[in-house]
Amino acid sequence: MSRIISISLDEPNRKLDNISELPHILLVLDQLPKILGGGERIALKIAELLPEYGYRASILTFASHPECAAIKSPPCPIYLLPLQCTYNINSFLSALDLRSFLCEQNIQLVQTFFESSDLWAGFITKAISSAKLIWSRRDMGILRASKHRFAYRIMAGMPDAVFAVSEQVRRYSIDEDGIDPERVQTIYNGIDLSDWDTIYRPCQTQGKKIVTSVGNIRRVKGYDVLIHAAASVVAQFPDVSFSIAGDVLEPDYFMELQAIIQNFNLTDHIHFLGGVTDLKQHLREADIFVLPSRSEGFSNAIVEAMAASLPVIATNVGGNSEAVKDEITGLLVPPNEPTSLATAIIRLLINPEQAAAMGNAGNLLAAELFTSEAMMTCIASTYNKLLTVI
Repeated sequence: MSRIISISLDEPNRKLDNISELPHILLVLDQLPKILGGGERIALKIAELLPEYGYRASILTFASHPECAAIKSPPCPIYLLPLQCTYNINSFLSALDLRSFLCEQNIQLVQTFFESSDLWAGFITKAISSAKLIWSRRDMGILRASKHRFAYRIMAGMPDAVFAVSEQVRRYSIDEDGIDPERVQTIYNGIDLSDWDTIYRPCQTQGKKIVTSVGNIRRVKGYDVLIHAAASVVAQFPDVSFSIAGDVLEPDYFMELQAIIQNFNLTDHIHFLGGVTDLKQHLREADIFVLPSRSEGFSNAIVEAMAASLPVIATNVGGNSEAVKDEITGLLVPPNEPTSLATAIIRLLINPEQAAAMGNAGNLLAAELFTSEAMMTCIASTYNKLLTVI
């Protein structure tokens, strides 16, 4: 009996009558957690949009939280193949199930996200099926263990293509993983700007200022650095408040942040909002966006802030500099340096005209480079090339 089961609670919204006749793409994710990360959200967006570009999608995951929103309102059929270990007898049986699934569903191309999907599902795809394989590389190896680094190198020739979320991630995939440069292409995350209904942000010199950040509460996001910087900012601008929108994924780290806030007497100035339901409105209410991450592949939050015409202050890590053009759409600062971050925030607070100009320039850049249409056109083009190769 196959271990692969359908877990979609609702029938996916079908926009095309002939969708079953389209080439079938399988997107493989390590998990669908209760709180979706950027990688999962992009995969779901790709699945939703693929029919408009001549493909149909299904999603396969190795673990799923019953309260995950994607399961309740799926963009395509979602399947679960429970997999806790990739190197025991159960994983061998699961590999046979995956092979049968690829054949029965007439899967022509598998696109994987994250380590277990890349390495285990990628190996099975190439070893015992005829489907093409694409790896989606989304970070600078921040979550890799030694076994992952070794496996990526020995499997470097396996994927037919690799999608890197930024030029920095592309270089990492070539230099660290040893992948042929001709197989690795940069495809930036895209958003649908028509959803934002953005009006250019005017210069506002009066009233309280709000500095915001968006991202789940994890140490890699660097919120402790932001809080230390906030202490210096508030000392000069006592009316400034800081808001952080994101769910708590690391409770111990969140407790550490609370202790730092208490130590600096910033309780009235720093507010954790949890996962906001209306991100667009949240960003519209802010004046400056800050991303103090210690590591990034490419930040969806930066693009969303640019769509909202916010000036962006970000750490110069990963692909951040590919979105934030220093001195044009925002400011880049070194990671783990509260003083540099505070100086950048204070500069934009002192110069609201410059802040507004940077925000408006960011909006134009987002419309040029970081749209869903640009992302999907690149993805579909590579699908076309791979599936027409004899």
